[in-house]
Amino acid sequence: MGLYVETSIRGGMDELWERSQDPAQHQRWDLRFTSIGYLPRAEGEPQRFRYATRVLPFLSVDGTGVSAGERHRDDGTRVSALRFASEHPLSLLAEGSGYWRYVPGPDGIRFLTGYDYRPRWGRFGALADRLVFRPLMGWATAWSFDRLRLWCERGTPPGLALARAIGESVLRALLCAAALVYAPTAVALLVLAAALLLPPLPGTPAARRCLRTPPGRTPASAPRLLSTLEPS
Repeated sequence: MGLYVETSIRGGMDELWERSQDPAQHQRWDLRFTSIGYLPRAEGEPQRFRYATRVLPFLSVDGTGVSAGERHRDDGTRVSALRFASEHPLSLLAEGSGYWRYVPGPDGIRFLTGYDYRPRWGRFGALADRLVFRPLMGWATAWSFDRLRLWCERGTPPGLALARAIGESVLRALLCAAALVYAPTAVALLVLAAALLLPPLPGTPAARRCLRTPPGRTPASAPRLLSTLEPS
């Protein structure tokens, strides 16, 4: 899998499962999606869904997917897998697949994801994906995971967490601007370094709190459940 993100969440397994599997709750914390909705299905079939992401105030790109989950496993873990695709002409993402794992432990639940996708638009799309889109997707996934962690651990609603992140970013930007205008060069450089390097406040989501490579840097394997899903 091309992208990997992991966090540890001190909370209940059932609550984490619902907030990540229920579309109405999932779309509240995941920065990558504006809306997620299940499509009708027959009993026994994998769940199909439709998603949309707003890229501009009046422009959204959408796609479809299929998912399945294993909520009760002998080792106490849970897993879900999905395949997704978009036919929207403005979507760089053509198709992909991924999984989520829920691994209980003494310090909380290891909540992790691995996913990859195929970009469109030929060589231009591959270059744009490598330089811009893929790093942005990795950051957005990690930031969203930390927002979910704050929701489960502290009870911070996702909307409030976003407001805190925006407010803190604006404050740091204003402090930098004021230092550049009014402070001596040495002081201004210190303020700029602090604004860039100091971690966000504990109640503010931060992508840097998540792991971006598997522990031990060993490749993460996709669950067998993924092989049972047909392309969306």
